[in-house]
Amino acid sequence: MADFKEKRWSSKRSERLLSLVFGVLGFFWGLAIVLEMVPGWGLDFDFESLDGFGKFFIAVLMGCIVGLFYIPATRNARAFWLGTDQIRSNLSIISCGWFGRMLLYGNYLLVVFTSTLWVVPFIELLVCDKSDGIKGLHSNGRNRYTEELIGRLGMLRSDFYKFRVWCMFSSGILQILSLRPNVQMFLNEAVLCWYQRLHASKVPDLDYSRAKVFLHNHYMFLVVLQFFAPAAIALLLLGLSHIDVNLLADFKLPCNLLPCSALVKEMALFLAWWITFVWAIFTSVSLTLYRRGFLFVS
Repeated sequence: MADFKEKRWSSKRSERLLSLVFGVLGFFWGLAIVLEMVPGWGLDFDFESLDGFGKFFIAVLMGCIVGLFYIPATRNARAFWLGTDQIRSNLSIISCGWFGRMLLYGNYLLVVFTSTLWVVPFIELLVCDKSDGIKGLHSNGRNRYTEELIGRLGMLRSDFYKFRVWCMFSSGILQILSLRPNVQMFLNEAVLCWYQRLHASKVPDLDYSRAKVFLHNHYMFLVVLQFFAPAAIALLLLGLSHIDVNLLADFKLPCNLLPCSALVKEMALFLAWWITFVWAIFTSVSLTLYRRGFLFVS
């Protein structure tokens, strides 16, 4: 138990250090986005209605989101890696069943897809704006086949705005529905460690495995909160972005600090997308590192 606690403390310290580093990087990245320091970021958001303090406040929130959601996103990647049996263990003791796998696959794919729906190049592929979209394609010198393809497959801009909001809502709901298989895989991670050490040698040392199983059960509530919070916060912000601005007229302090229209319509929606985007990036990078062998579950 003491050996496991020492290793776990060292791992926790490195995770917290990485969270702090990513949080600082996320702040500077967010500051560059909201201040438009580098043109052509390609995001379908308007920050012109915010003053300097508002932009700085959003950048701080962006950095906090990156730092706070780093550990939950990497745990989500481990749960996906085990739940979909990417290690090809074929062990029934760590299997989550076909329905759980479908939830994990659907959740990951929908989160990644939703995170691209506010990126301008992807919007151009999905939106057919007869007034200026196709005309813009001609002016940019795109080939005729691409123009005809976008004209056939694209949707109206108003329909696309509704579509991407529903995609974000669906990704949040699906992530909440994936809570059980994610938590199950967190517990099964300790079972896999016990199984590996049991068959690692003729005289296995199972004290470490027992300690890991015990502490995984002990920290289960914290893990449930980490899996639930990102989706819940994203759904809450998405709901705030659709609240009538007149409802906030009585709240003088928020409206004095930030314009209420930008607070509700832009900042809330942008932060909801930012949570989805950060979750997709951390999960995808972690899965790539698992696939390449730089990370492993033990």
